[in-house]
Amino acid sequence: MSVASAAEFHAPAGTIIGFREGDVVRASGIRYARAARFQFPVAEPAASAPIVATSPAPACPQVADPRLTLAFGDFYTDATFDEDCLRLSVTLPAGQRPGEALPVIVWVHGGSYVTGAGDVPLYDPAALVTEQRVVVVAVTYRLGLFGFLGQEGGTPPNLGLLDLREALRWVQRNISAFGADPARVTLLGHSSGADAIAHLMVAEGAAGLFRRAILHSAPLGLARNRQAMVKAMNEAVGKLPSTATYAEVLARESAVGRAVRRFGLKSGMPFGTQYGAYPLPAEAAVEQAWAAAAPDIDVLIGATAEETRFFALIDPKFRWVAGIPLIGPLASRLLVSVTSNLIYRNPAKAFARRHARAGGRAYHFLLQFAPAGPAYGAAHTTDLPLLLGTRAGWAATPLLARASWEEVDQAGRRVRQLWADFARTGTLPDQVDIPGVLELKKQS
Repeated sequence: MSVASAAEFHAPAGTIIGFREGDVVRASGIRYARAARFQFPVAEPAASAPIVATSPAPACPQVADPRLTLAFGDFYTDATFDEDCLRLSVTLPAGQRPGEALPVIVWVHGGSYVTGAGDVPLYDPAALVTEQRVVVVAVTYRLGLFGFLGQEGGTPPNLGLLDLREALRWVQRNISAFGADPARVTLLGHSSGADAIAHLMVAEGAAGLFRRAILHSAPLGLARNRQAMVKAMNEAVGKLPSTATYAEVLARESAVGRAVRRFGLKSGMPFGTQYGAYPLPAEAAVEQAWAAAAPDIDVLIGATAEETRFFALIDPKFRWVAGIPLIGPLASRLLVSVTSNLIYRNPAKAFARRHARAGGRAYHFLLQFAPAGPAYGAAHTTDLPLLLGTRAGWAATPLLARASWEEVDQAGRRVRQLWADFARTGTLPDQVDIPGVLELKKQS
């Protein structure tokens, strides 16, 4: 890391010491809350001593998924893991102008609610920040058994969602110190991160914490009718002793995978939000809650054209289909089409339609970008390098190993421009068509 100089920010949270790196300034690994295991997050009080924010946030402890290396290589290069992971990192353009109040984009990473972290190198927001003059906040929150299971009378459900709400409260209190506008906060999420944002829209205590939401590949088709699966998961976990190490907690989490196999597609993302548990409404009331929230939140929602091709390639449960004699390739394409529509594409369209009919501004997009060629096609995650990461970071991944970075970056600049325009104003052209990259339409 080449650090030119320290940077100092005077915020209600305290004096924060960040650093300049090239054309951006970073303040990394800032604690926004604390939480004992399986307990609600508590906001971090103002610090009397300077907050040294020069190290990435640690990731929540998690079970390594070897399938992800097929697409991303070593996903956790130089990562650290700690239950004390409620941290966020702020990236802003260097050389801010006096009185500038830039729009804020809060990044909520995906990973099926069990993997990932806000400061994974592939999520570096430097290009988005420097090109578009926005401030990006990346949030790390609790995952898996630490953040997204629980049951009545035991561990509270939705703890990871409450972590995200606490991070947004920190942003509202402190982001002005970084030359940003707390009235223009846009949440940007991918996959389970987008699913979490959709549910923050209807979470108690989250109203007014953000103005816009960009939802990439939200698996909304898996969000309903999960009660029986959640019950089976809790039974598989059993009662954890208070002295359990985090390795022992993760061992119980691994047992969940075996317990949910009979639940079909939902078993692909067993952890997640629970309706009817604080801070979410009952499942029967969620449609009405989304409609009620619509006039106050601008939404940009969509998916890639071949979402589940990603899983068809990395998951042995699906990969065998392509090998069926004579009909394998056709069967695989059919499986990808049906499951992509069921889990991602159709629910995204329905979300946009309901939002617009309820009085909200909504845009729907379809990303057709296929940077890795015909193998992955326009699969889940192929949209990420259009928004985040660097040439060096993505070049090291099998996902983009054969792609031209110039092609990726050229397409990415156009998408980053649109997404940043949405963060600035909430409005986009009624229709956008970037051949081979993106189709976007205002929902009416």
